[in-house]
Amino acid sequence: MPAQPTASFGVSRRAVLLGGAVAAGATALGMPPAAALAAQPARPIRDPFTLGVASGDPLPGGVVLWTRLAPDPLSGGGMPDRPVPVAWQVATDERFRDVVASDAEVSRPGLGHSVHAEVEGLRPGAEYFYRFRAGSELSPVGRTRTAPARGARLDRFAFAFTSCQAYPHGYFTAHRHMSEEDLDLVVQLGDYIYEGAPDPASLRPHEGTGEPVSLVEYRNRYAQYKADADLQAAHAAFAWAVVLDDHEIDNNWADEVPQDPQTQPRDAFLARRAAAFQAYYEHMPLRRSSLPSGIDMQLYRRLTFGDLVDVHLLDTRQYRSDQALQDQRFDPARTILGDEQESWLQNAVAGPTARWNILAQQVFFSQRDFAAGPAVNLSTDAWDNYVADRDGLRDHVAAVGTPNPVVLTGDVHANYVCDVKADFDDPDSATVATELVGTSISTGGDGVDQNPSDAVQLSENPHIKFINRNRGYVRNVITPAGWTADYRVVDVVTTPGAPVRTRASFAIEDGVPGAQPV
Repeated sequence: MPAQPTASFGVSRRAVLLGGAVAAGATALGMPPAAALAAQPARPIRDPFTLGVASGDPLPGGVVLWTRLAPDPLSGGGMPDRPVPVAWQVATDERFRDVVASDAEVSRPGLGHSVHAEVEGLRPGAEYFYRFRAGSELSPVGRTRTAPARGARLDRFAFAFTSCQAYPHGYFTAHRHMSEEDLDLVVQLGDYIYEGAPDPASLRPHEGTGEPVSLVEYRNRYAQYKADADLQAAHAAFAWAVVLDDHEIDNNWADEVPQDPQTQPRDAFLARRAAAFQAYYEHMPLRRSSLPSGIDMQLYRRLTFGDLVDVHLLDTRQYRSDQALQDQRFDPARTILGDEQESWLQNAVAGPTARWNILAQQVFFSQRDFAAGPAVNLSTDAWDNYVADRDGLRDHVAAVGTPNPVVLTGDVHANYVCDVKADFDDPDSATVATELVGTSISTGGDGVDQNPSDAVQLSENPHIKFINRNRGYVRNVITPAGWTADYRVVDVVTTPGAPVRTRASFAIEDGVPGAQPV
């Protein structure tokens, strides 16, 4: 398809996103001929779209559309043990007067009756609306947007990034506010669910009787999260790009090692990992290329948005060495990316790229010393525990001249802004990249502006420019000239409906690494 020469990728926020069936009724969505070979269910399935709809991984000509049929979401889904056809439509308008694509997928019991429709043949850089039908039931309506044509001149790209949404700790109020932003994409950096056992004393107790370990148990846990109305609103409003972290399986797991190998045998953990990966795929708008094979799942990938932005989505869990004591962190054999992913990334950032290069990943990248004075206290779960990989990637990006590298991080339930230094122990060394760290949606409950210990971090790590511990997300607007990051926060999550505000804003100038307060 021809490139759009100067089109902006910014979304014009519509006043209405239809949240249910359209007025025309279920008959408006006819089953396309391609699906006629799949028989309709023997008995009607009532209210199968309890988990909402989502889209993801936009390309210039298409996008992934997702839903999962689950009339009884917290009890395995409640679907019959047979394939069920699900039709879908894509239109240029909310009322589906101009339908531009339609077809059907067969949802199967083996994948939890999830649907991953990889739609192609759409216009680059265009807004669309989509919906599903199962039997006579219509899904809510979602909005999405395809990526601009490769190399197309792009004047604006807006996205938010988010992570860490513990259901028991608070309401997903930030997601509701995020759904009302003017965005082209949402990047989710992991901890989409938490694996903890239910605590009756928590604000919103987890379902189940213990930590999930089986496929059905993980399905139920995801269903509880996906049923949240605020999270559904954010998924329905924009395409998402997702990667997982640790709590989708087990806290602080590393490759084939669980958090507590003494109490969780290796074979049991690998079975749990396979179940967790499948449940993750079943509930995310991912392409078939990410369909798990046992304990393996392809998640690192690149999304391109015209000539302006490349998003490199990284996986820092599947391939990493186990966490080690601090004195082992310099061992060059230790890895957080694994050899294959590291090679892929080094080639990607050294080749032709867009003007801005995002490294979207999970754990703290910059050096972070928690101890005052000459003592050193570093996290064993962050890049500080894998110095060879961290410094090697940093030095490679600088050596090959990757344009405008910006690292995105989640995990730590706090907002940070960091200069990525050529030598973290020398404050006067060159700044070679920028790291933006986003807080949690709800994990940790009601946040605070700062903790007393943050003064130590700021003093011991002069490359850290900002710390804040409210809950929320980071809104980003990128143009050819610069990047503006707005740290959007809510003051409470233990009661619903808190207003959102911008706690701080930082700007990165094209060609000048490091962020400055606005």
